[in-house]
Amino acid sequence: MIAAIALGSNLASAWGDPAAAIREAVRRLSALGTVTAVSTLRETEPVGPVDQPRFVNGAALLETQLAPVELMQALLAVERAIGRVREGVAAKGPRVIDLDLLLYDGSVLSTHELSLPHPAMHTRAFVLEPMAEIAPAMMHPVFAKTMLVMLEEMRDRAASSAVQGSPAP
Repeated sequence: MIAAIALGSNLASAWGDPAAAIREAVRRLSALGTVTAVSTLRETEPVGPVDQPRFVNGAALLETQLAPVELMQALLAVERAIGRVREGVAAKGPRVIDLDLLLYDGSVLSTHELSLPHPAMHTRAFVLEPMAEIAPAMMHPVFAKTMLVMLEEMRDRAASSAVQGSPAP
């Protein structure tokens, strides 16, 4: 099964800067299966509290035999091992590492532990850009659109909003 995983960090860790934490997370993903692709890492603005450092984001594809919930639990264990603390921390606040399970082999799932596809992935350029880089033809199982098409549509909406919000000449 192929899983798509979002990678993010905006705090230094025992491994160094945020990019180093992501590289360590990818190294640890290889214990969960075979990492078949990793995107370029890119700096992005934070979503949520604005009083935090910029993020480094990317995405990876993992071929794995773990079931979706097992994989999510393993991703959370990798986060903890790298130093992520969730208790007593603001949602969407600064973090050493963030691993989000975006897609899992075309599955659609909604439990108290996991929603697949990730419910907000189609609204986030910091997710769609790296996904379009490493898996442009991968389909979103609900919207039946590729990663590349969803990214292009997001960019078109942003451009349209910018034009509509511009003052008249």
